[in-house]
Amino acid sequence: MSSSAAKQGNDGTAQQGSEHHRSHIEARDSGLFLIGLFKLSKAIFFLGVSLGALHFIHHDLPGTVERVIRELHFDPESRLVDLLLDKSSLITHHQLRFISLGTFLYAGLCTLEAYGLLRRRVWAEFVTLWLSLSFIPWELFELIRRPSVWHVGILLMNALVVAYLVWMLRRMKTKRQGAATSGEAPAPSSSRA
Repeated sequence: MSSSAAKQGNDGTAQQGSEHHRSHIEARDSGLFLIGLFKLSKAIFFLGVSLGALHFIHHDLPGTVERVIRELHFDPESRLVDLLLDKSSLITHHQLRFISLGTFLYAGLCTLEAYGLLRRRVWAEFVTLWLSLSFIPWELFELIRRPSVWHVGILLMNALVVAYLVWMLRRMKTKRQGAATSGEAPAPSSSRA
């Protein structure tokens, strides 16, 4: 075997290792990308809720709910319509301000998470993990208090995000420890600072 063939073989092995590393990064990035898009969609939704609550501070919320129910041709005698009308008439301007502020702050938090995850920042992975973990007890409480498919879905979605982030962060830590014990410098990742 000539030296050029040996070089070519070594280069091929190095390329395969590099391709494997690239595919791992792409798979990891696609998971973070999906979580980032999910967080961005939550931010947009809660910003809409916040602006809607602000809009109704000096407007007739029960009248608007009644008008929407009529436009959508809901049965005015149904229990759901009665519930919506009763609950909307109990909401005060002060509560609307509080709802608007709370959902605006939560939208900002989701935007921060989305930005960091879409930019592949390690701090965003830890922030998202911490926030997702912190909501699980509340979601469990709500599921026990009022079991529904909606509550199960929210809990499962949050649990999947937590499981993925824990798996990914552990894998990253193991990889760094393996590189440190073998004497190799970890691969530079300027975008992950």
